[in-house]
Amino acid sequence: MHQKVIIDKISSVLEATDSGYDEQLTAMLDKASRVFITGAGRSGLVARFFAMRLMHGGYDAYVVGEIVTPSIRKGDLFIVISGSGETETMIAFTKRAKEQGAEIALLTTKDSSTIGDLSDKVFRIGSPEQYSKVVAMPMGTTFELSTLFFLEATVAHIIHEKGIPEEEMRHRHANLE
Repeated sequence: MHQKVIIDKISSVLEATDSGYDEQLTAMLDKASRVFITGAGRSGLVARFFAMRLMHGGYDAYVVGEIVTPSIRKGDLFIVISGSGETETMIAFTKRAKEQGAEIALLTTKDSSTIGDLSDKVFRIGSPEQYSKVVAMPMGTTFELSTLFFLEATVAHIIHEKGIPEEEMRHRHANLE
């Protein structure tokens, strides 16, 4: 029973998400020299997932905070995943990325926030009222799972648009596991 509730909720959030976002995000990714992705807590896990998928797709992608992540600069894309758009560490990272001339994209639940105001593009996942009363998925789970599905669909869009064969993606996959 709870599986259906969760699937139905994520489906409704994705239906309320702008259908052109995958193309818009792909255009930003393709324009960027490198891609830096961040999020706090579970949003950070979604960020890692997306960074890995981008790497599989041939993008030069980094997770903020990893020891091997280089400095950000003009021409790079900085993607923040933050439901509230108000997470203090994400605000600080966004300000620094903006100072360095990076383009900023925010995936969030709100049209307006501190990070959103600093961003070049805000991707609102679902509508704000969909997060006000959530059954079976407490504490941001609806946003994180919906964002994960949205980003995986964006990767599917990229793979299809660019004709990237799975074997090419497998070749890029980690082989020291």
